Amino acid sequence: MFVKCYSGTVVGIDAVVITVEVNISPGIGMYLVGLPDNAVRESQERIRSAFDNSGYKMSGRRMVVNLAPADIRKEGTGFDLPIALAILAATGQAATERLELYLIAGELSLDGKLKPVRGILPIAVTAREKGFAGIILPAANAAEASVVEGLEIVPAEDLAQAAGFISGRPVPDSVADLTATPVHGDTVDTFAEDFSDVKGQQYAKRALEVAAAGGHNILMVGPPGSGKTMLARRLPGILTPMTPEEALETTKIHSIAGKPGAVEGLMHSRPFRCPHHLASQVALVGGGSNPQPGEISLAHNGVLFMDELPEFGRTALEVLRQPLEDRCITVSRAKYTVTYPANFMLVAAMNPCPCGFYNHPGKECTCTPGSVAKYMARLSGPLLDRIDIHIEVAPVPLQEISSGDRPEGSADIRRRVGRAREVQSERFRNLYGVHTNSMMNSAMLRTYAPLDRDCSALLERAIQGLGLSARAYDRIIRIARTIADLDGSDTIATAHIAEAVNYRTLDRENWGK
Repeated sequence: MFVKCYSGTVVGIDAVVITVEVNISPGIGMYLVGLPDNAVRESQERIRSAFDNSGYKMSGRRMVVNLAPADIRKEGTGFDLPIALAILAATGQAATERLELYLIAGELSLDGKLKPVRGILPIAVTAREKGFAGIILPAANAAEASVVEGLEIVPAEDLAQAAGFISGRPVPDSVADLTATPVHGDTVDTFAEDFSDVKGQQYAKRALEVAAAGGHNILMVGPPGSGKTMLARRLPGILTPMTPEEALETTKIHSIAGKPGAVEGLMHSRPFRCPHHLASQVALVGGGSNPQPGEISLAHNGVLFMDELPEFGRTALEVLRQPLEDRCITVSRAKYTVTYPANFMLVAAMNPCPCGFYNHPGKECTCTPGSVAKYMARLSGPLLDRIDIHIEVAPVPLQEISSGDRPEGSADIRRRVGRAREVQSERFRNLYGVHTNSMMNSAMLRTYAPLDRDCSALLERAIQGLGLSARAYDRIIRIARTIADLDGSDTIATAHIAEAVNYRTLDRENWGK
């Protein structure tokens, strides 16, 4: 007896259809082939126990289970349910009426209950693209899969319900109701942390507004307690909401990683990832024996906050260079190569020196000039070259902290950022892959950010007078273009250049001396 059904496995952030074939012939034993990993091989024992506890019988004859195509490595526990249903159909314990019409995925408990699996969203997307009628999955994955429109979602709580469905019986109403009102999230982000909580720091707030408006990476340098982390955590509150395409792609990444936000439905809040400085290179970029997205990809379409930047390992810092340039990260191993998207805003914070009090207005720095230079040298030039804005964050005076004035809130700043982003969307509408000013190369700057004679003269004087490095030239123009967009100006003015120059602190030749 030969029976087949269909499942899916995740490769990168997308899924491919896997054909599950079961053939029963004279002989003894069960054989699982098709490049399965250990978790897939162990499905045999889970299926046997689930059959025993659900009232089904395993075939006593020779049974070969093939997962095709055989050249793709099959990983995870999501093949338990499709293999079990194919065996039931092959042994006559379930009908084949709907077996080949649906994509099937789910993990079996020993008692026959279905447990959620990772990566259901990309599998559901592939099911729709390949023309399947729907997807049979664990009830706990229903809300996640229901964000895919035009696809029937069939949630089941146990093996018996799934087997009943492929035999023509409906799932119970109590289970079907799980997909009646899918959780798509709010269309407007709500954040507990607001810029109205931050007293003072007008210069830093303005720099973060410029960074958010143009998608610029930003580095904040300041002593402990100056508010760098507090400012960074409020940045997502002034970013524009994700588009439906961004939300779907972001949710797919979090689904693959098994993050809580994905299983609740479509994500709309931009991710904010904050890895510890002791995080390994694999934790940052992704990979491992079973490839998973790292922090860089989990921050896709959101913010990657790296506190105490110089404390990260040299290798971990240098690995940031490719995703900051290419907006993706490629993980290559001997047996596989996967590419994850990584279009994020890098927000970094650091002390100005080992003791933390260099340039502090009230405390004396105990570091020697050499130790300050050595500390800063932990950040390579190519890495700094990919950070458009770097500013100093000074401690807030006590009188500002204790004042009763309520600062401007995130909602007002977000409206200005949104208007600037709309201008950029219109400007780059005919350029594939370019959405913000930070993505412009030198050729685009000449077209979309030309400087008049006064602006060119001012920028030249700034470069020479402040000792700014050559790499700062294009960065300043990009920032000035964003400032002009915030001001609603079609052209870059000298005031925009002057403000942009102030956001290149670490390029000044006398900094740290």
